[in-house]
Amino acid sequence: MSLALARKYRPKRFADVVVQSHVSTTLKGAIAHGRVAHGYLLCGPRGVGKTTLARVLAMALNCERPQDGEPCGECESCRRIWGGAASLDVVEIDAASNRGVDDARDLRERAMYAPSGDRHYKVYIIDEAHMLTREAWNALLKILEEPPPRVVFVFATTEPQKIAQSAAPVLSRLQRFDFKRIGPAELRERLSYVLAEEGISAEPEALAAIARSADGSMRDALSLADQVLSMGWRAVTAERVRDALGLVPEDEFIAILDLIADRRAADAFPVVARLAEAGIDFGAFLTGLADILRAQLAIALGGSPGDLSERAREALVDRRERFAAADLLRMLAALTELEPRFRKSGQQQLLIETLLVRFALLDRSVGLEDLLRSLGGQRSAPAPGEHQGAAGGGVGADGPAGGARGAGVGNVNVRAAREPARDRVPIEAGNAERAPSPVQRAPAEPLDLNRLVGRWDDLAERLRVAGKPLLATALQHATPVAVTSRGDVTIELDEPNDFYDRAVSDGRSEIVSVLREWFAGIERVHLRRDEASAAPPPKRLTDEMVRAERLASLRKRDPLLDAAIDALDLDVTD
Repeated sequence: MSLALARKYRPKRFADVVVQSHVSTTLKGAIAHGRVAHGYLLCGPRGVGKTTLARVLAMALNCERPQDGEPCGECESCRRIWGGAASLDVVEIDAASNRGVDDARDLRERAMYAPSGDRHYKVYIIDEAHMLTREAWNALLKILEEPPPRVVFVFATTEPQKIAQSAAPVLSRLQRFDFKRIGPAELRERLSYVLAEEGISAEPEALAAIARSADGSMRDALSLADQVLSMGWRAVTAERVRDALGLVPEDEFIAILDLIADRRAADAFPVVARLAEAGIDFGAFLTGLADILRAQLAIALGGSPGDLSERAREALVDRRERFAAADLLRMLAALTELEPRFRKSGQQQLLIETLLVRFALLDRSVGLEDLLRSLGGQRSAPAPGEHQGAAGGGVGADGPAGGARGAGVGNVNVRAAREPARDRVPIEAGNAERAPSPVQRAPAEPLDLNRLVGRWDDLAERLRVAGKPLLATALQHATPVAVTSRGDVTIELDEPNDFYDRAVSDGRSEIVSVLREWFAGIERVHLRRDEASAAPPPKRLTDEMVRAERLASLRKRDPLLDAAIDALDLDVTD
């Protein structure tokens, strides 16, 4: 049985370790000049060479024919250490399964024995070091402070902050090296070399797809290449990589950009259904969508889109004028806010559909100066020295509503809210004194779950404008999950929350009243509760609830501020 690529092509010399030259050069120089420390802490993401460099260090310290700090890689000692075979002088320990104080005491006692040869070192490589308990670190503290001669400890971890929390005194006894993530270019170069050594041809786009999926990990890149080769192909193409790894083609993301630009919200549902039928991992889809939106934003701002195929790059350049940078930023912010809910949701397909519908219905950005002018009743730009309330982040006292009315809110600092995907209707100059309707009325249509999901943000915004901020916030943390032919709508909170539960229960009539304007046959709204997983009621109001209540009181106090809040999506910060 042949070795996996990640094991077969593991480096045997410091010079062969990709990207981490700042670490390998230092370790090589320490060995060459006889300045080896007794303890090292290697930190960094998974699969970037921490354990590999620890083994190369052990090989170099015990090599029979060292060359300027480099191990020969061919002697008996080097072969045993590189292959992971039993060695008297090099011991690898998995701290995830040997994490207790008894294991640490055993390690301390074994370290007191001398190496097997006069020129050898005893090297202890402890992987996943952050898993050691506080008591285990305390047991090792003394020997790390005063180690026996020719004993070296190498700790490898992906989470050094946990060591700092549980064993801060240990850090001062170790030399720390932070490993870098491996960039796509280095991953592609290494993959190209490995596949060439295996006698396998590969398309550049295929290597780029594997490198993106590896997410900065060389081990993952080689493992994914192994997964592709396990299909029996002797040539690696982009299409075969997508089939083997379940990736979404770049053309699919480009089509989704066109869907958003053309505001074809109804097409979001068949697109997502097709992805589901193809067995696409929706988590990977979200990551790919974020990458393509980021690349489109970079192009819109005149920058470089990063690691993309030439065909995708040309497609994004052709669509540069169809997206404003502000709209792309709002979409990326919505993606970021969705991700924590998405990971633990049982309705991932529904969340993806809702997200694409929100993107397709997203109003385009409006010039701030034009909007402020319309709010002020075609008021001209202020003269130098004149107070500009909205431009400074708040609504000033010298607006068209008069000084007395503005004075009540002159000390309130407001900012643009972080929830980006809400539809807006422009304010006409003659209607600046009343709050605009956030959605346009439409004839009632048959009740359908997909259509209801598409209007859910409109429902929350409508209730917020109507003076129900807590109910609107609760609906933004809920999702419709079922409808019946009898007109029953069932909704479910993303997470158990007593305040949101009570707000929805008390606001059923308001929800039904708004939904009847859009859908025929709405009768009742039910809230699905999961008693088994219900969390205890919170003991105090959250900051979000307090801000919502304050914003509601400001709306009632000043109609002009009410209109500005809707138009600019403002929120209270202080």
